[in-house]
Amino acid sequence: MLTVILECQDQESELAQTLSVLVAGAVEGLVSDVIVLDHGSSDGTSRVADAAGCRFHSAWDIRDIVHSARGEWLLFVEPGARPQAGWIDEIAEYMALNKLPARFTASRGYKRPFFERFGRAAPPLELGLLMPKSRALGVAKSGMRLAEFVDGQKPRKLSSELIPAWVARAAR
Repeated sequence: MLTVILECQDQESELAQTLSVLVAGAVEGLVSDVIVLDHGSSDGTSRVADAAGCRFHSAWDIRDIVHSARGEWLLFVEPGARPQAGWIDEIAEYMALNKLPARFTASRGYKRPFFERFGRAAPPLELGLLMPKSRALGVAKSGMRLAEFVDGQKPRKLSSELIPAWVARAAR
């Protein structure tokens, strides 16, 4: 089983887009729970999370959150990111056969403009991060943000593509 964790601040529409894709994973029995960590949103982020059955936290410590996750694997993604077709089967198989972190492949259909790809590092969670809960517990430190889980990891690349969150932000 998989726990999906997202970190939000005033990203109601982006969160809704990500959650709509995760429904298929829940129906297939892959996604056991979704945790939304909020940084003082003033929009409808909490209502979207509640309507989707997510656990919503506005005051949290990442060590407690990781410990409380129901799944034995965690998927950290940005609100607005959307895994593409085939992600459920691939992640289920990957979790059954591996113990190392992994990331999605960047969507071939959505690339940053040419000049934006140079001279600027991509956000750490742009392609998500899938990792065993046991490994996340060893990495988690109080006050940590989700993007810091990527530090020091050498994730494998999944063949499933992910439309990155910046696409949803750009469409606002």
